[in-house]
Amino acid sequence: MAAIPAHACDCHVHVVGDSQRYPMLPDRPYTAGPASIADLRAHLARIGFERAVIIQPSFYGVDNQCLLDALHEMEGNARGIAVAAPSVSDSELKKMDEAGVRGLRLNLESTGLRDAASLKTTLQKWASRIAGLGWHLQVYAAYPVLKPCLPWLGALPVPVVIDHFGLVPLNSMDSERDAAALAQALSDGDLYVKLSGAYRIPGGTPEGVAQLAQILVTAQADKLVWASDWPHTNREPGKASTQVSRFRDVSAAQLLDEIAQWLHGTDAARKILSDNPARLYRF
Repeated sequence: MAAIPAHACDCHVHVVGDSQRYPMLPDRPYTAGPASIADLRAHLARIGFERAVIIQPSFYGVDNQCLLDALHEMEGNARGIAVAAPSVSDSELKKMDEAGVRGLRLNLESTGLRDAASLKTTLQKWASRIAGLGWHLQVYAAYPVLKPCLPWLGALPVPVVIDHFGLVPLNSMDSERDAAALAQALSDGDLYVKLSGAYRIPGGTPEGVAQLAQILVTAQADKLVWASDWPHTNREPGKASTQVSRFRDVSAAQLLDEIAQWLHGTDAARKILSDNPARLYRF
């Protein structure tokens, strides 16, 4: 592919701070090791990117202090996606916006929730709260949860960003139909899909994920963003939730190779890596 464009943005990374300063939830689903701002900057340098979107991880719950401190340290080169309790005040949301937060994350998958009706209710409630901020809602959920929501997701009063290819299963007889449905949803409303986390897709192979990416790029390149999913958090089998699970081993070369496979044409690459994130996250 062509060189990485100027102002390229990695739209899904996590920062994991010192455990004494930023305690994790006692009932967290897993424990990640440290991933500092220095580590993040080194990661961005390895892939030739300038910007990042820092996502609130599940193990911090609704305590966004690590995220907010990370945004401050990144000196304008990062935006954030927070997690908030329903009781959060409008003034608190406004302060987060001033700090660089641009949306809220609804994470069903990490907690094993598979209720589409609950997702719909939650999306509708939050959409009305954040519409005036110019924020969006980011959804991490299994495809069977997302599928019944696709016809109306793009009609909410705020954009919706779907994490990790929507976790479209590539080991199903309906894989092609599901990919087409996701591509159609991109064209029908204010909906985005994040090209990221190939290792999280059920039945995903390099060839299968590349084909899925190309279907989405062909359908609507203006509604896609790319992300590394750094530092590649993982829940190791057999580990207690309070034991540190090692990060997945994903090299910069592998990430750049995925970009080359998924994005064809310099115009699509510029849109997905730079232009779309600048618009969506208001850089």
